[in-house]
Amino acid sequence: MSVALLWVVSPNSEVSYGTGFLDSVREGNRGLESSRFPSRDRNSMWKGGFKKGGRQGWNFGFLNADLRYSCLGRSRTENGRSFSVQSSLVASPAGEMAVSSEKKVYEVVLKQAALVKRHLISTDDIQVKPDIVLPGNLGLLSEAYDRCGEVCAEYAKTFYLVWCRRTDELVDGPNASHITPQALDRWEARLEDIFNGRPFDMLDAALSDTVSRFPVDIQPFRDMVEGMRMDLWKSRYNNFDELYLYCYYVAGTVGLMSVPIMGIAPESKATTESVYNAALALGIANQLTNILRDVGEDARRGRVYLPQDELAQAGLSDEDIFAGKVTDKWRIFMKKQIQRARKFFDEAEKGVTELSSASRWPVLASLLLYRKILDEIEANDYNNFTRRAYVSKPKKLLTLPIAYARSLVPPKSTSSPLAKT
Repeated sequence: MSVALLWVVSPNSEVSYGTGFLDSVREGNRGLESSRFPSRDRNSMWKGGFKKGGRQGWNFGFLNADLRYSCLGRSRTENGRSFSVQSSLVASPAGEMAVSSEKKVYEVVLKQAALVKRHLISTDDIQVKPDIVLPGNLGLLSEAYDRCGEVCAEYAKTFYLVWCRRTDELVDGPNASHITPQALDRWEARLEDIFNGRPFDMLDAALSDTVSRFPVDIQPFRDMVEGMRMDLWKSRYNNFDELYLYCYYVAGTVGLMSVPIMGIAPESKATTESVYNAALALGIANQLTNILRDVGEDARRGRVYLPQDELAQAGLSDEDIFAGKVTDKWRIFMKKQIQRARKFFDEAEKGVTELSSASRWPVLASLLLYRKILDEIEANDYNNFTRRAYVSKPKKLLTLPIAYARSLVPPKSTSSPLAKT
């Protein structure tokens, strides 16, 4: 399933002129000076650049407990503030308690946040990664970054992280039918080489250089590969907990990859964990939107990316989806699914103002435009079987100045829902 748009909009897009992620990396100091993430050597000369959350209960926002689980306990943040742990444990059919998908994902957030904090304290405390060895005669890193830009322009209207795009193509591209778990294992081994400064080709070299200069953890990249593995064998999801993990794998991971590059505004009072959780929420929201938009398309491929237990509660089954008829039961079911996606968008939006000023506009643009797809599904009378919801060009153009104006709002004071106390 295609990975959702997250954070940024393509430089050649018909709807936006923002290139926050690319500019942050390509221009080096511009992206770093406006963030909390200093470069290893501000005096060094380098040319940078390089699809398908969290919920209220930590510091910033996961969905309300009534949507999924009740609060089962409390924990503490880095500064000692206690928070409710929602859905940290769920009951198995045998009555045993298991860690939920949300809790597993939050552990990845904590790991990335810890890496960022160590980077802020002293770059000397972080193991220096080896010099990148370019294979063959691939030329300068600047050429590698230029090629990455060409790939983005060629394959998508919206800006995709090149590595994410290549990974997605393994299971959604023209050769997807020939992809095996062993092929994904080899792709993951190649990822390890990228992080160790041993790129295989020009595109790998650009990513290898980027992750050597920013506090980016490898785990989200590994998790995205795991999401691709899941698509090879899993075509049904028993409940939202299972679907949440899949959405994290294929979309929430992109937020964790991107935030270290985009940076957090120096004046932000929000915790690092809360900003990363906002990025996760946007990834989950985008992927849920993809799923709701593509119900008919996925059904024709024999896939149903909807919680089976919630379908049953609504009096629906896979057969109803394959039949492709819009009924009152389907409308009621879809309204609840759209409501959930919107709540994730709402929680994600709270964290956008905490980003560096250069990153807010493209992130807000992507958020507002993707959220409008939900409006279009409603306008189609919830017929996502034979009609594909999309946002028209005039609506896109009208959204951009709104996103720009809202991006000018600086981080709030300690009264912000994301703020430290």
